[in-house]
Parts: sequence; structure tokens; C-alpha cells
Amino acid sequence: MSSTMPQLSLSPVYRHAQRVLGAWLEQAPAAARRRAFGVRGALVGLDPVERHRLARWLAWLCVAAQYRRIDLAGRIRLLDGALHRAVAAALGTLPQSARPGVSAARSRSRHA
Repeated sequence: MSSTMPQLSLSPVYRHAQRVLGAWLEQAPAAARRRAFGVRGALVGLDPVERHRLARWLAWLCVAAQYRRIDLAGRIRLLDGALHRAVAAALGTLPQSARPGVSAARSRSRHA
């Protein structure tokens, strides 16, 4: 790695929140409902910058889940409304080519 490239430094609080939230998103809905309070507790310690980073990470996960027809955004909305709004805002900043609806529309127009 180049010595001029800055390295992203993630706090232990952020890494913990990311691990807990990632595991929670993979759980079945019933188990996720039981563990939601613990996940909310892991999010409390995030500062605004970390919360933004987490929202952007979740936005990318939502894009990947849309290709598999999984509604992660809906699960995030049920967990934390403010985090859901931050994820929705982050989705708007992702490249258009990364969004499933845009890619599908482009490929259909090319074949027409």
C-alpha cells in the first residue's frame, strides 16, 4: 500500500455496531425482533461521522439485497427511523449504475 494513501481508521464502537447490525440483518425476522433492542444499544455510541459511514455501508448492502429481492431497508426502518432516513439519503448519493432499477432500465433501452 502506498504511504501517501490515508488509511480509514474505524473506532471500536463503530466496528462493534457494524458487526452487531450485520449479524442482526442476517437473522430470521422473529429472531431479529427479539434482538432489536440490543442492536439499538450498539448504535447509541456512534458519533455523527460514524453514523454517516454506517448509513453508507448499509446503503450498499441495500443495493446488493435488492438484486436478491430482499428488503433490508424495511428492516432498518423498523429498527431505527433516523438510521433509515440516513440510509435513504446515502442511497441517493450512490452512483446511478449501482442502483438495480437504473441498471435494468438502461439494459432494456439498449435492447429495444
